[in-house]
Amino acid sequence: MTLDEIGDWRKTHYTNEITPKLVDQEVILGGWVRNFRDLGGLRFIILQDKMGERQITVKKGKVADDLFEKSKMGSQYCIMVKGRVKPFKAAPGGVEIIPSEIRILNGTPEKLPIDMSGETVSELDLRLNHRALDLRSKRNEAIFGIRGETIKAIRKFLFERDFTEITTPKIIGSATEGGTELFPIMYFDKEAFLTQSAQLYKEQLCGVYEKVFEISPCFRAEKSRTKRHICEIFVLDVELAFGNMHDILKLLEELVYYVIEQIRENQMPSLQFLNMENKTVLPEIPLKRYKYDEILEILNSKFKIEMEWGEDISTEAYRKLGEELKYYYYITHWPMSIKPFYIMPSKDPNYSESFDLQMGMLELTSGGTRVHNKQRLIDALESKGLNPKSFEYHLNAFDYGMPPHAGFGLGIARWITFLCGLDDIREAVMYPRTPDRLTP
Repeated sequence: MTLDEIGDWRKTHYTNEITPKLVDQEVILGGWVRNFRDLGGLRFIILQDKMGERQITVKKGKVADDLFEKSKMGSQYCIMVKGRVKPFKAAPGGVEIIPSEIRILNGTPEKLPIDMSGETVSELDLRLNHRALDLRSKRNEAIFGIRGETIKAIRKFLFERDFTEITTPKIIGSATEGGTELFPIMYFDKEAFLTQSAQLYKEQLCGVYEKVFEISPCFRAEKSRTKRHICEIFVLDVELAFGNMHDILKLLEELVYYVIEQIRENQMPSLQFLNMENKTVLPEIPLKRYKYDEILEILNSKFKIEMEWGEDISTEAYRKLGEELKYYYYITHWPMSIKPFYIMPSKDPNYSESFDLQMGMLELTSGGTRVHNKQRLIDALESKGLNPKSFEYHLNAFDYGMPPHAGFGLGIARWITFLCGLDDIREAVMYPRTPDRLTP
C-alpha cells in the first residue's frame, strides 16, 4: 500500500460540525475508519474523529474510477477526505460526504489485536495492552467524554466560588500522612518519595489563597489487587479557610449535584450508550448524614454484623450498606484513633470532625476539619508515633497566622467508575497503574 502525504490539506471541520447546514459545501475531514462496508458498486466508510463520526459514500460511476479503487479500507486506517456534504437521513447526523479525493495517511494490520467493531468487548487486560487503539472505541468515547465533562464541571463550579487552582510538588522528602505506602525514588544523592497526597501543601496554601483546589495525580504503594484500587490515582483536593467540616459538607454535595447536572445536560448520549441515563441521576440535597455510631447500629440491627467500636468498616460491611443505602450519603464523626494527625478532634475527643462521602458501598471522598494550632498539631503527630522534626517545614507555616480550615480529597476515577456503571476502576483511567501493570 502506498501512503499519501498530508501536503497542504488541513481539516476544515470535526465530524460533529458536518450538519445539514453545510449541504453542498466542500469540507475536509480527518480521522480513522471505524467501519467499512463493500456492497460491490457501493462502499460506505464510517469516519471517526474525536467528536464523533460521519459517513463517506463512494459509488462507482459517481466518483472517479481510481478513487473508487482506492476507497477499499481496513479498520482504523488513518485517512483524510475531501468532499461535498449531501443530505441522507439514514446516515449519522443526517448527512453523508461524497468524496472527490481521499488521502490514506497510515494503514493497519489486516487483523487487529482487539475487536473494534463494537459487536463484542475484548477482555480488559488485552484491551489495556493495546490501550491507544482501545481508547478509540465508542465505549471509551462515552466513558472519557463523561470524565472530561466531570473535570470541566468541577473547575467551573469552584472557579465560580472564587477558588484558586494550585499545583503542589509530586516529589517529597517525607511521608505526607505517615505510614510506609510510598514509592521511594532517588533524588540526585538523596532518597525521596512520590507524593501520596497534596494534603499538607493545600493546607499551607489555604493560608495564602483561602479557598484552593488541585486536580492532580498522587501515588499509593498499596499492593491491592481489587477492582477499586490503582497505584496512580487522580484526585480532586479542596481546602477552605475560615470554615469547618460543615461548610465542606455543603460545598461537596452542591458540587456533586452540579457535576451530575452538567453530565446529564452535555453528555446524555454517552450516558445512554452506557445505559446509565436512569442511574446517573441528580441526588436529593442535602445528602443524608449518618454518624459512625449510627452506621454501626445499622450494620448490627439489619445485617447482624457486629463491629468493635473504633474499627474501620470492612469491605463486606460496606457491601451490605450498599444494599440498604443505595444513594449518596455521608458518614461523619469517625473515631479519632483511625484518622490522620491533621484531623480535628470533636468536643468528645474520642471522635473526629471528619467524614466520608459514600455512593452505596463505594467510598468517594474523605475529609474534615483540620487542626490549625501548631502545638496541637505537634501533639497529634507524637500521638500517632510520628516525629515532628520530619514535618518541620509544614509546622513552620503554622507560626504565621494559619486560619481555621477544612477540606476533602475525591478520587476522580472511583467516581467515574460509578457514573459510567463500570465494573473495574481501570476502565476509568487512560493508562492505569496497578501492582501488576507498568506498561503501556
